[in-house]
Order: sequence, then structure tokens, then C-alpha cells
Amino acid sequence: MSAPAASKFPSVGRILAGILVFQLGLGLLLIIGDMSNAGLSMPSFGPAQPQLTEPVRPGDQRRTFDPDRPRPFGPSEPLPARLMLTALDGGTYRLEGTIAPDDATRITALISAAEPAPERLVLQSSGGSVSDALELGRFIRERNIATEMRSEEVCYSACPYLLAAGVTRTIAETASVGVHQHYFGQSTILPAAFAVEDIQRGQGEVMAYLDEMGIDPLVMQHALTTPPDEIYVLLREELARYKFITDVTE
Repeated sequence: MSAPAASKFPSVGRILAGILVFQLGLGLLLIIGDMSNAGLSMPSFGPAQPQLTEPVRPGDQRRTFDPDRPRPFGPSEPLPARLMLTALDGGTYRLEGTIAPDDATRITALISAAEPAPERLVLQSSGGSVSDALELGRFIRERNIATEMRSEEVCYSACPYLLAAGVTRTIAETASVGVHQHYFGQSTILPAAFAVEDIQRGQGEVMAYLDEMGIDPLVMQHALTTPPDEIYVLLREELARYKFITDVTE
């Protein structure tokens, strides 16, 4: 009778070992992600990822992404290191640059004080702080402000959440909109269970936000499968399918 009972223990051991291996593997991936954020990288042995300057086609939409050189066309210099609000004409303003921490508070104050009151924001950004993008996006919607992207300009990473906030959204044919995975904490060097919980909570908040803005949350399937050092460039038909486009301009 003792032999069958004893045979159960190796199975339990294998299960625990499997869980440990999974957690260690996930933890390693998260650490590698932090290394990438710090400017470090692991050696690559596969084919080189196409550059952002190369045209995209259906099924070939992932491109190497460097937030300091995000523009596939036009000027090559970096965008401003934080969001800048600049008056254009009438109630139209340009909102351009990296979405830096605390930009939501700073930009909401600038929009509130602007004369004339902003009616439309022309966007160009390589992304940045997700939490600031969501907070600022909700303010943009509350103020019934439209968003716009002009020809040969970009909106990547967290920027599409600002684009989504527009009460109407105008996207030029040659504008470029792209999504990828985000980090939702100061550091991902945490025990795997806590890091995964943090990421899942953040993704859930993003999906709820997109639904709130009238965007199909299925767009996140492309973000979740694209690593942070790449960008998935949405095709025109995808921008329409996921309801980013409410108006069309050339």
C-alpha cells in the first residue's frame, strides 16, 4: 500500500518545479524588458526587423522603434522631450512631444487657461507615460475637443490614447499611428506574480478607457503581441475598423 502513495510525491514535485521554472522564465523576460528600457539589449541572431522608414503592407506592419527617432518621414530630429501646447489658428492648437510624467496635470492647466479655448488638438508624439495619456485623454473628452493628425506626422505608443479622446478624430492618409506593449510601473524587476498582476491591471484599465472613448478594444491584440522596441503600424482600414477615424482628410 505504501508504494502507490509514495508515487504521488514525484508528480507534486514536478508540478512545483514547473511553476518555479515558469516564474523564473517570466521574471527573466521582465528583467530583459528593463534592460531594454535602460538602453541595453540582448544579442540578436534572427533576421533584422524592418526599419520604420520602410512602407507597411498587410501582414508586414511591425517595425523597429526608437522613441528618439520616431519619424519615418519628415525631419529626423527628436520631438520635444515633453508635451508642448502651441497655438496655430483660432481654436486649433498643436500638442507635440513625448508624454512625460506629470504632463497630464501640466497640459490640462495650459488647455484650461488657453485663449481662445482649444477646439481641436493636432497631435504628434512618440508616446510616453500611459497613465498621463489616459488622464489627459479623459480631460480632452470632457472638454469636447477634437483631435487631428496631419500628413506625414506620427502618433505612437501611448499617443493613440490621446488621439482616441477626440470627440471627432481626423487622420490624414499619410499620417502614421502605431501601438505596442507598455510598462505599467517604475520597474518590472519584481517577483513574477506581482509584475504580471501590475501589467494585467494596466492593460485592463487601457481596454476600459478605449471602450469609454468609443474605440474597439480589439486594437489591443496588436499592442499585446508587439514588444516595446517595435511598433505595429495600423493600416488605414484598421484605423477605420477600430473606429479611430470619424473624419477623413487628405
